[in-house]
Amino acid sequence: MRHVNLPIVNKLGLHARASSKFIRVARQFRCNIEIGIQDGELVDAKSILNVLTLAADKGTVLSLKVNGEDEDDAIEALISMVADRFGEAE
Repeated sequence: MRHVNLPIVNKLGLHARASSKFIRVARQFRCNIEIGIQDGELVDAKSILNVLTLAADKGTVLSLKVNGEDEDDAIEALISMVADRFGEAE
């Protein structure tokens, strides 16, 4: 199991388009992936409704917990996408 906290750095936060990109990447992996606001409840990161309900703005620190056979690849892909601002300019 791997766990990491990471800040949302893109201007619009974890909005609908960014959430959709996040779950698309998460669904590529077989491991269990959970996401939440730091020190809060974790939800299934492969569910668009769960991810949208986080309403994470820029600067929000997310907790990401990954557990399973491809957890290393999954967590690296998700960290990279968040650090790259979900592919957005700002």
